[in-house]
Amino acid sequence: MESPLETQLGTIRRGCDELLIEAELVEKLKRGTPLRVKAGFDPTAPDLHIGHTVLINKLRQLQDLGHHVLFLIGDFTGMIGDPTGKNATRPPLSREDVARNAQTYTEQVFKILDRAKTEVVFNSTWMDKMTAADMIKLAATHTVARMLERDDFSKRYKGNQPIAIHEFMYPLVQGYDSVALKADLELGGTDQKFNLLMGRELQKHHGQSPQCILTMPLLEGLDGVNKMSKSLGNYVGINEAPNEIFGKLMSVSDDLMWRYIELLSFASIVEINQQKQIVKDGGNPRDIKVKFAQEIVARFHSPAAADAALADFEARFKQGGVPDEMPEVVLPGGLPIAQVLKQAGLTASTTEAQRMIEQGGVKIDGEKASDKALKLAAGVYVIQVGKRKFARVTIA
Repeated sequence: MESPLETQLGTIRRGCDELLIEAELVEKLKRGTPLRVKAGFDPTAPDLHIGHTVLINKLRQLQDLGHHVLFLIGDFTGMIGDPTGKNATRPPLSREDVARNAQTYTEQVFKILDRAKTEVVFNSTWMDKMTAADMIKLAATHTVARMLERDDFSKRYKGNQPIAIHEFMYPLVQGYDSVALKADLELGGTDQKFNLLMGRELQKHHGQSPQCILTMPLLEGLDGVNKMSKSLGNYVGINEAPNEIFGKLMSVSDDLMWRYIELLSFASIVEINQQKQIVKDGGNPRDIKVKFAQEIVARFHSPAAADAALADFEARFKQGGVPDEMPEVVLPGGLPIAQVLKQAGLTASTTEAQRMIEQGGVKIDGEKASDKALKLAAGVYVIQVGKRKFARVTIA
């Protein structure tokens, strides 16, 4: 039988990409006092999508283990702009933009986090008090060569692409947040590892016990290829209507379904393994997908909304004769709808495709398509031509 410590570690490790340094975390847990768990979010856009919730779900699991969550809103760092993964300097946000977005963040995260066990903090609280001399001292803790070890900075430097001086401050400020909060554990996406390690180094510099680091995978979007992103249109927003969330989740491929379930569901590992065995033994993955889609809709809306979304989905698709199995096709973005139909094998030619659209014989996710100039955004669509031709088309 597992010890309480082993049970905790199992929950903490679940779905994570990397845990640094596990031996140090074990020692922190053995103290028997709640860990100070930090995760930072820059309010650069007003809405969260389920990709963001991979990290927030892990925070909730840590809360359930009795630890203290510090939900850090980067209202100061948001005005710098995180250079992670970017090949150009981010345009700066105004304080008003950041404040407006931060308000929506706090409203949305408490659909997952326990409000009573969450301390919401803003890094402007301590950064606004820093003098110019303090900022120079902070900058003096690291060299330009150290900053250029970071992959995105290195690529931009080698490619003769500009790097603004203030961008070097971003990882330093994020790292200093850990000093200000005396964090024991910081969570972030795999793309944040450099910034998370900066927190460890600055804590050592200030005589603190260095935080441990837990990195979580970046969730693929509905296309199963690119990172989930609003700009790519391959996202599921947590503020979207229940029917929209349900339909989008039902559209993902059977393989991607398991990835979503492992990172987003609150079902136990035992239950997920049982579901996999059911499918392996011949069960229909659609049934698993329905259960998962209902769980997510219920989380962000209500159980009643989840039941209504299922009823609506079945009315539009199952009762309309949409088969559980259909060809799956991946196509590039920017194609006119007639080209999509032809390349998906739903029509013999673009001429036939245009004629079917004119005759009202084309449906996209259950809705008639009437615009022959339509170009589908990135995402996954169930396309029907006539009564019997179907394809699940991913626009990458």
